[in-house]
Amino acid sequence: MKRCLLVVLLAAGALASGTRAFAHHSFAATYLEDQSMTIEGELAQFLFRNPHSFVHVNVKEKDGSIVRYAVEWGGAGQLGGQGVTRETLKVGDHVIITGSPGRNAADHRVRMVSLRRPSDGFGWGTKASEVVD
Repeated sequence: MKRCLLVVLLAAGALASGTRAFAHHSFAATYLEDQSMTIEGELAQFLFRNPHSFVHVNVKEKDGSIVRYAVEWGGAGQLGGQGVTRETLKVGDHVIITGSPGRNAADHRVRMVSLRRPSDGFGWGTKASEVVD
């Protein structure tokens, strides 16, 4: 009886630990990783959380309309280790973001590669010339 209970508990533990891996999505399924785009606008929202943080940016399009882009970033734990906190960005900040566009252009999604805030020179990202902090 004890052996059967142990087997059941081990099996349940193995299934529970594997659930998280299946729940995580592939960036390649959501974004065009071989392409790059740059957006510039005013920060509308900063969601500093796990597993991924998001910034929402209001971008003025060529026709004068304002479009809100959802930009996926690293998780709070990862960004915190790089000096980014929930106080780093504020609503209204003018930002320039480079990243991989979403597969569906109508969704206005971007996976962040770099971020710059020209007002104070703050920068984050993989391009060393853009990282200023």
